[in-house]
Amino acid sequence: MSKESTGKTLLVATVLSVVCSMALAAAVTLLKPIQDQNRSLEKQRKILAAAAVLPEGEGSPTEVRSQFGHFQRYLVNLATGEFKEIKLDDPFDQRKAFKEADKSIALTPEQDTASLRRRANEADIYVLRDASGKVEKMVLPISGYGLWSTLYGYIVLKNDANTVIGITFTEHAETPGLGGEVDNPKWKALWTDKHVYNAEGQAKLGLIKGNVDNSKPDADHHVDGLSGATLTSNGVTNLVQFWMGDMGFKKFLSKVRTEGI
Repeated sequence: MSKESTGKTLLVATVLSVVCSMALAAAVTLLKPIQDQNRSLEKQRKILAAAAVLPEGEGSPTEVRSQFGHFQRYLVNLATGEFKEIKLDDPFDQRKAFKEADKSIALTPEQDTASLRRRANEADIYVLRDASGKVEKMVLPISGYGLWSTLYGYIVLKNDANTVIGITFTEHAETPGLGGEVDNPKWKALWTDKHVYNAEGQAKLGLIKGNVDNSKPDADHHVDGLSGATLTSNGVTNLVQFWMGDMGFKKFLSKVRTEGI
């Protein structure tokens, strides 16, 4: 092959690479807003299902956005339990805050039962009130490591700050059919009416190996384990107890019980 033909080949390859790169970059830029909207809509849909507002997987985009618009959003200081209302579209991002040294703390091995390494100083929650204005439901973010991934989700509590309405996971990479059963509506339904805290105020809610024996006195703190997914089950227990404990929402929930929102 002559030097001229080699040069032409390299030139064509270079031009094609540049054009393809530009086209890919343009596609990513143009599609990102749509992808962000879809992720936001799916998160709202899952929260509404966990809060028993809409059935699992149902609701048109318009209905989902309308129902979610009834929620109020609050920013909770996890160290003190203090809170303040913010707009639903406030740019606060708890996952971004977790990565910033001035907006988060490093967890000691004793504190880090959910294997998060760090915890944001603040967390955003959602509150739904009834027609009289009384708090009816609280949606609290939870996260922690399972077998293969960090699970991100929400637990929904009644206004007694103890009784579970529902739970959902919006993001994880657990094994389909095993740990991935955290997405199974039948398993999620087992959480309804369980209690987070025991009489001593300790966060005891979690999964057990096998099925719950409802005749036992602590049955209202236990949920059936995920069959064949011991590490994911342990991870879910750890993350729930972490976020319901002293490093999570315990101070806030104590304030809710005594002072309300």
